[in-house]
Amino acid sequence: MERRKFLQGAGMAGILAAGTAPAIVHAQQLIRWRLASSFPKSLETVFGASEAFAKYVSDATGGKFVISVHPGGELVPPFGVVDAVQQGTIECAHTAPYYFFGKDETFALDCCIPFGMNSRGMSAWMFEGNGLKLLREFYKQYNIVNFPCGNSGTQMAGWFRKEIKSLKDFEGLKFRVGGFGGRVLARLGVVPQNIPAGEIYQALEKGTIDAAEWIGPYDDLRLGLHKVAKNYYFPGWWEGSTQFSLYINDKQWNSLSAEYKAIIEQASRAAHVTCQARYDARNPNSLKQLVAEGAKLGRLPKDFMDASFKATQEVYAELNDTNPNWKKVHPDYARFLADQYQWMPLAEGNYDQYMAAQKL
Repeated sequence: MERRKFLQGAGMAGILAAGTAPAIVHAQQLIRWRLASSFPKSLETVFGASEAFAKYVSDATGGKFVISVHPGGELVPPFGVVDAVQQGTIECAHTAPYYFFGKDETFALDCCIPFGMNSRGMSAWMFEGNGLKLLREFYKQYNIVNFPCGNSGTQMAGWFRKEIKSLKDFEGLKFRVGGFGGRVLARLGVVPQNIPAGEIYQALEKGTIDAAEWIGPYDDLRLGLHKVAKNYYFPGWWEGSTQFSLYINDKQWNSLSAEYKAIIEQASRAAHVTCQARYDARNPNSLKQLVAEGAKLGRLPKDFMDASFKATQEVYAELNDTNPNWKKVHPDYARFLADQYQWMPLAEGNYDQYMAAQKL
């Protein structure tokens, strides 16, 4: 009997019982990958998303697909993960894509952009809109297959050593800020600094920087930023939500069976939900603790918000004229964003405002 007909007729259960499984089946049964994170292990919310992903993959495969997770700097530098995945030095990575906007601003559309979508809008665009399709096309040039893998939700604007009263207070301000929100802020006189999480506290403490944003109450509390800067502002308009991504080297991805590919896809989605659920569950009590320990909450001045929005639109218009990759993706993103804000403020926004006023 021909081998192909035998495999079709016997069925996988019969093949395994007979001990005649083809070599490719055995090859798919035991896989070990390394995942390099851009984050320190101490941030178990965002770093924990990669750990959750690895666990889900291992559980779904009975421990036959093992992914070891390594904090930033252990295998490669935190901002070196794109090059490492692209070159095949590591099999996969977990990061915030906007860290790499210097390579191409389009990376940020897989994470967050100033005055962009909130987390629900972002997930809708990625999974039910054209987001994942468009970004997969972009990542081909980097030998990367991407998967959404976590979201922080809307972030805080960060910690400031001095009180902020108006747009003028941002002139000359040395500000640690992620993504290309810093490019917008630079137009307003800010001096943006891109510093990894593990170095923020020391820079703020020594006065190397005047202000720093990270994520939100839970992670900020763990970094202890309130101990060196008391003024805590909101909202972080440069991060209406921050989507984290799983990067997989395309050759490694293509070597997997259809079953293992499906497991990775579902495990990344589960980790995506787990990550934001952790932030939403832990931020409220962390905010209470920060205030109890002396943090002073404040809303960013309206003149600063308005100037920032205007500068953001100018940056996007310029990118549409100068960056072909950006122009392929951003117009679709912008249309989806506009549609979302026809709906979300109507139902979600009004409901949230009413509930907040009840002082539960």
